[in-house]
Amino acid sequence: MKWNAKWIRPVVDMGDVCPVFFTTFACPKEIHSAVLSITATGVYEAVLNEKRVGEFVLAPGWTDYDYRLQVQQYDVTALLAAQNHLKVTVGKGWYRSPMPGRVSPERREKLDRFSAGLTAELILIFADGTSQRISTDETWKAAESPVRFSEIYNGETFDASFIASASFPAEVFDGPTKTLIPQQGEEVREQERLVPASIFITPAGETVVDFGQEVTGYVEISVDAAAGDRIELSHAEVMDKQGNFYTENYRSAKAKYIYICKDSKQTYKPKMTFFGFRYIRIDSFPGGVSNAKPENFTAVVVHSQMDRTGYLRSSNPLLNKLFDNVIWGQKGNFVDVPTDCPQRDERLGWTGDAQAFIRTACLNYDTEKFFTKWLADMAAGQKESGLVGHVVPNILNNKEASAAWDDAAVICPWALYLAYGNPEILSAQYECMKKWVSYITTHTTTEYLWTGGTHFGDWLGLDAPVGSYKGSTRADFIASAFYANAVMLVIKAGKVLGKDVSDYEVLYEKIVAAFRQAYPAYTTQTECVLAAHFKLAPDCQAAADLLAAMVKNCGTKLQTGFVGTPYLLHVLSDYGYTKLAYDLLLRTEYPSWLYPVTKGATTIWEHWDGIMENGDFWSADMNSFNHYAYGAVADWVYCQAAGINTIEEHPGYEKVKIAPLPDKRLDWLEASLKTYHGQIRSRWQKQEDQWRYEIDTPVDAVVVIDGTEYQVGKGSYVFYSKC
Repeated sequence: MKWNAKWIRPVVDMGDVCPVFFTTFACPKEIHSAVLSITATGVYEAVLNEKRVGEFVLAPGWTDYDYRLQVQQYDVTALLAAQNHLKVTVGKGWYRSPMPGRVSPERREKLDRFSAGLTAELILIFADGTSQRISTDETWKAAESPVRFSEIYNGETFDASFIASASFPAEVFDGPTKTLIPQQGEEVREQERLVPASIFITPAGETVVDFGQEVTGYVEISVDAAAGDRIELSHAEVMDKQGNFYTENYRSAKAKYIYICKDSKQTYKPKMTFFGFRYIRIDSFPGGVSNAKPENFTAVVVHSQMDRTGYLRSSNPLLNKLFDNVIWGQKGNFVDVPTDCPQRDERLGWTGDAQAFIRTACLNYDTEKFFTKWLADMAAGQKESGLVGHVVPNILNNKEASAAWDDAAVICPWALYLAYGNPEILSAQYECMKKWVSYITTHTTTEYLWTGGTHFGDWLGLDAPVGSYKGSTRADFIASAFYANAVMLVIKAGKVLGKDVSDYEVLYEKIVAAFRQAYPAYTTQTECVLAAHFKLAPDCQAAADLLAAMVKNCGTKLQTGFVGTPYLLHVLSDYGYTKLAYDLLLRTEYPSWLYPVTKGATTIWEHWDGIMENGDFWSADMNSFNHYAYGAVADWVYCQAAGINTIEEHPGYEKVKIAPLPDKRLDWLEASLKTYHGQIRSRWQKQEDQWRYEIDTPVDAVVVIDGTEYQVGKGSYVFYSKC
């Protein structure tokens, strides 16, 4: 984009202190409009005449900064006066915090030296048609701000009593002008506010506030105190089995919030960082921690701006809590990028989690704009070889690809197209999709299969060998199955775009033939799932039959990990095992989706047994209690249990198929989905010896009840079938 303003930074090194840049200006004439365009190498908060500019928290957001840095525009007309003071505080944010948490000392030193840069341009349009431009340049000043420390992982320190003793000139430097782009993604905003559910003393004698729900955001403090009084808070997701505050699973992330008071009543919330937490420990408080009261604290929920579109409800309270946990898991991890978790020293845009969950994400919320921006970063950071980052933005800079994870390059654009019916996402990502297939084709050790390399495998599969995070499914099997799927999705996308895909069609047939020859038998649940779901088995029904037998033979339990779990229930219900799918969904013992609910979960866990049956933790090293990937099960509830499906030939729910699959263990279940064409609702309810189905559709639909198809138009319908 064309950009005229200069980049500025402080002339002095302020260390960990966040600098504040400022300028003053007059409005000599009546104002018609005023627009502030701004971005920074870090995160910023702009304040005009003591009023915050915009609602964007953690602006300018997180993109692949080597290629893309978003510029925001704000209408500030209503904030102007005759004499004006504009100040902008710049924190490290994702740009300059030491990420990921286990970085080398050399990288930490480099990040510490990197400048807190700002570039901004305010254009005033006067009522008489004339204009004035106010841009960052060497006339701006900089000073230390009350934000004495702020990083993504380690938290924030704010000294409300601090007054800068001096200001310094800002200096112009050669900032990243060439990578500037207009704002593309959703803004991150404050969304909800939660009051404490309780405040209590732990067996260890610590004072803890419980908000009753794990959230992503920060705590707002309201207190009457004296200058110099100190409030110090620590954050946690869970309490240990003794009921004590537990932070070991945050690893190196300090997640500390320190506020140094000024005189009198005051309210403050962090400006430059965020936390994942349910509990806060009060480490310091004016007059002692015993003086802390629930009314001193409010949890502010932060996530990307998204409209809620999907709702699930049932007669089963545990199932309803699971649905609620899926929503909170999505909210907590959709903070500008789809992160794996929001609390520990990671919080990265893992591609594996995103591709596993994207179908559910698009049902729960309108995420078209959110994912379009994230996929643009994926394409921007893709290597010439076609290699895709394990995380996007690609700060890990992986040298090899992993099946399923980096397949987000093809799975996510196609899922967005089906959900919203907009071929522009396919057009924007098509080259990235093709390059990904090319990478596999040129990096395999076996033609028409994907063998060799290093993969995450069926990550956290419950059939993993002792000492391994990877399930027992063969890595080459997974890679080859996803290779076939990737080529098929390129074919489908190419046909939508009117491309010649004949070469890919030939390639696909050869991959399927090679796959069937190389893998005539399946040895794990995930292998059965992939063979049937991707239509690679010569007899998909037989693969599903084997899957069902495996599930039953191990005690009606799932053994799948990140790769197999999203498709597991779909394969069972697609091939006649709906009751078995419900057996898994409604199971409350470990391992199951409802087991964490019985342990008090308020979000989705990384591990089925993050808290084990005896109350111990699965591990301290990798044990997040807000990890949304396994929430992908909600996709099955929307699409199979409630039966709401988009039709591939009519994407974006231009026409729908509604084929509900009830189960006698539930008295009723209902799903509703707001689409670009209107709201769809599917509800079934048990009435003595029959099922009653209520269907609302805003478009033409195919309704399938107990195997019988009905072609219906827009409207509301009631059907019945025998239980």
